[in-house]
Amino acid sequence: MENGFTTAVYIVAAVLFILSLGGLSNQESAKRAVWYGIFGMGLAVAATLLGPGSGLWLLSVILIAAGGIIGYFIAMRVQMTEMPQLVAAMHSLVGLAAVFVGYNADFAIDVVNAARAGGSLDALGTFAAIVAHKSPVEIAILRVELFLGVFIGGITFTGSVVAFGKLSGKLTSAATKLPGGHLWNAVAALVSVLCLVWYFNSGSILPLVIMTAMSFFIGYHLIMGIGGADMPVVVSMLNSYSGWAAAAIGFSLGNDLLIVVGALVGSSGAILSYIMCKAMNR
Repeated sequence: MENGFTTAVYIVAAVLFILSLGGLSNQESAKRAVWYGIFGMGLAVAATLLGPGSGLWLLSVILIAAGGIIGYFIAMRVQMTEMPQLVAAMHSLVGLAAVFVGYNADFAIDVVNAARAGGSLDALGTFAAIVAHKSPVEIAILRVELFLGVFIGGITFTGSVVAFGKLSGKLTSAATKLPGGHLWNAVAALVSVLCLVWYFNSGSILPLVIMTAMSFFIGYHLIMGIGGADMPVVVSMLNSYSGWAAAAIGFSLGNDLLIVVGALVGSSGAILSYIMCKAMNR
């Protein structure tokens, strides 16, 4: 019953997010679209807290309240001309959250394995208890999902930090690359693929850590190699990355709403990037 209620609320929230995204296409409906998004997010948070398997109520409420208060004061101090910087900063937090959630999923697998070795699964936390009921094939799929979520999230995090620095004038707006240019990005991507194979076969955290470092480097070096004049397109591209990172983590957590919203953000960001590139002859 509780699962059905949570799913129903998630469906309503997903519809509200779709209406919000569609309403932002013109000035007349933009204000209404923002409220659709606010109500959708409120429903999503409430359903998650009230749904089955939720725990640490007090900590969750404190963190949500703290984040809301900090976000409110930051948004109130930002001028409209500084909005691209704010968006880039918010994207960096989404990417970092994806990295943390991915590592948490990996730790949960280790906790379950240790509990099995000890002969008792009774003391497992909520997500670890879900992992404990997965088959070996599902665990392998979970490893791939969390690996991709961490990889995309790492690129989004450092890339967004660099974009924020360029837009705010804290970093040089000139395109800056290491000798060899994007060859370094290709090498880092290849190392990440090899780490995926290593992680899939061994389950060791070392390849996950190496891949995280590679993703941080790719995000930094990729965006540093783009001039400040193209940062609006970059911010839109990073918006797309943050959506795909959220979708990948949604698969890891088994959260349908996170998958839907991540796909919406990822696809809309990609489309917007394409439109902006054509308009700017890039």
